[in-house]
Amino acid sequence: MTTRFLVSVISVLMYLNATVEAQNTEMALKAGDRIALSIGGIPAEDAAQISKVYTIGDGGTINLVHVGEVKAVGFKPSELQRVVEKAYVKQELYKSPTVTVTIDGGEVPARLVYVVSGCKKNGPVAYNAGLTLLKAISVAGGFSDFAKPSQTKVIRDGKSIAVDLSNVGSEPNRDMKLEPEDQVIVKE
Repeated sequence: MTTRFLVSVISVLMYLNATVEAQNTEMALKAGDRIALSIGGIPAEDAAQISKVYTIGDGGTINLVHVGEVKAVGFKPSELQRVVEKAYVKQELYKSPTVTVTIDGGEVPARLVYVVSGCKKNGPVAYNAGLTLLKAISVAGGFSDFAKPSQTKVIRDGKSIAVDLSNVGSEPNRDMKLEPEDQVIVKE
């Protein structure tokens, strides 16, 4: 009986830890993302109208029934949930709605990092949380025969970041985390 209890407690703790880690690795929403929004705690007819898949427009908003435009860009899905709940409460439409927002896997534009030069297979690399410069280079086939790892650059938001990857094995702090839309250039 005691062993079963301990296993149950450990299972619950592992589940909670995974949930917290998933929330910490959420990515901020961007224009073009598709999100699935569902709402509860309101009349079923209203929930059926509001609960659906929305595409975040170029202006960074989604258009919700009864509320209108709500900013979505820049928020993580868990943050957008609270924003939508507050919007319905502020309009005095519902007292305590419960909203769930997830990124819809349907036709979501991929979040990419672009390996521009210096690798065997230059091109787009799918972004995921925790993607580092070395991981992106590895996915791109590794350094080309003429690459100069000491002269690597990451272009982010129009700014160039110099990164020396020549001794990254002995100095792993030189590897950096990438963000969606980063461009990786390894001089050849």
